[in-house]
Amino acid sequence: MAELEHPSREDLSIEAVLAALDHPVRLRVVRTLADGSEQTCRQILPDMTKSSASHHWRVLRENGIVAQRREGRNLYLHLRRDDLDSRFPGVLDAVIRR
Repeated sequence: MAELEHPSREDLSIEAVLAALDHPVRLRVVRTLADGSEQTCRQILPDMTKSSASHHWRVLRENGIVAQRREGRNLYLHLRRDDLDSRFPGVLDAVIRR
């Protein structure tokens, strides 16, 4: 399987981050991972079809919001809080608040 690509911290743009977060499912994912946990795709969105969930993971990963790693047949995700807080202080906290 191909290695998952993640943008570097320096390549993150506020426009791309905000656009990626402009969807209720992706906001739910970010809020779920806000506690610093690492979870599998199925743990986060258990009732969503694989193709729909894959679309959301790709958008979040390609825009630098989450990092994914493969372990066996599972993909694990965690929030790139350090990178996002470094580039855009306060944005994640504002998004996570309800």
